[in-house]
Amino acid sequence: MAVELPSSSRVPAFLVLADGSIFKGYSIGAEGYRGGEVVFNTAMTGYQEILTDPSYCRQIVTLTYPHIGNVGVNQEDEESAELFAAGLIVREIPRQLSSWRAQGGLPEYLKARGVIAMAGVDTRRLTRLLREKGAQNGCIWAGEENIPAALEVARTFPGLNGMDLAKVVSCTRPYPWTEGVWHLSGITTRPEARFRVIAYDFGIKRNILRMLVERGCAVQVVPATTPAQDVLSLRPDGVFLSNGPGDPEACTYAIQAVRELLAARVPVFGICLGHQLLALASGGRTLKMKFGHHGANHPVLDQQTGRVLITSQNHGFAVDTQDLPAHLTVTHVSLFDGSVQGLARTDVPAFSFQGHPEACPGPHDAAPLFDRFIALMQESGI
Repeated sequence: MAVELPSSSRVPAFLVLADGSIFKGYSIGAEGYRGGEVVFNTAMTGYQEILTDPSYCRQIVTLTYPHIGNVGVNQEDEESAELFAAGLIVREIPRQLSSWRAQGGLPEYLKARGVIAMAGVDTRRLTRLLREKGAQNGCIWAGEENIPAALEVARTFPGLNGMDLAKVVSCTRPYPWTEGVWHLSGITTRPEARFRVIAYDFGIKRNILRMLVERGCAVQVVPATTPAQDVLSLRPDGVFLSNGPGDPEACTYAIQAVRELLAARVPVFGICLGHQLLALASGGRTLKMKFGHHGANHPVLDQQTGRVLITSQNHGFAVDTQDLPAHLTVTHVSLFDGSVQGLARTDVPAFSFQGHPEACPGPHDAAPLFDRFIALMQESGI
């Protein structure tokens, strides 16, 4: 079914980068301005999941695929309750949308949620600039043009180095999660639970929780700052460390909590920010990447099996390969740049993965990592 999107008055919009580069287009979202780190994402689908991924907090996302909005939006594809991206930049927004699941159009969705977004941009030029110079601080502006003011916003944005955003996007109180994965018939109900899992919310996505529930986990989500002793008092079979935004080294409270969980020998599985926190708690280091990994088509080598996984990625920091502690084994590496994509502790039941194995959006190649977590809890038998 095709639905004609309402015509736009084409409010002007523009992006100014801290290096002075200017990109002009027209607004497809709310009016106003926002500063943030400008990154590019190479996924061809999943724009709604990207917008609602808390890992994009304080980032202005450029989608390299030229047509965005084709299938509209719906509540079931939201990965969180908010739109965390600071802004959205696309080449073209379609005049029509077509999907039996659509509950509305992307421009109306962006306006209702107060997200500043623009279309009509040469996203190939912008992506090349970010790839060559690295991620740039910028300002996206919709409304009456004021280039000097936008440039000032871009140049005064502090950047993500040293910024703790996990506390910004995390839940404020614990809550249980009972929904299973989505099928054509809708959201499934929870099967009989075999394991009690505590999931740290550093910016967790809903499909992560659904993947755990689908595998027989009774999941309790806790805020990012929850002390390890509070978690251990619940006698979990395993602890999950979620994805999230910002600089992992700034999350000192989480690093300390992970150290205590590892010392207690509780099975731990971390992804994205959780992967980096596991490395830091184990004596490793992290570093800011030039332009990060953002997309749903990133090849990763599983060094234990020799298999190549096509994965979903969203991170601007990575684990430093220099001087990794002896009790950390690198299990996965990126075939784009050789960066660390997976780690395992040799002395305690803990492992991690840099990508997003829940595949929202993205391929399902890395989903068996959840099965590995289940096996780890079975083997530990605590």
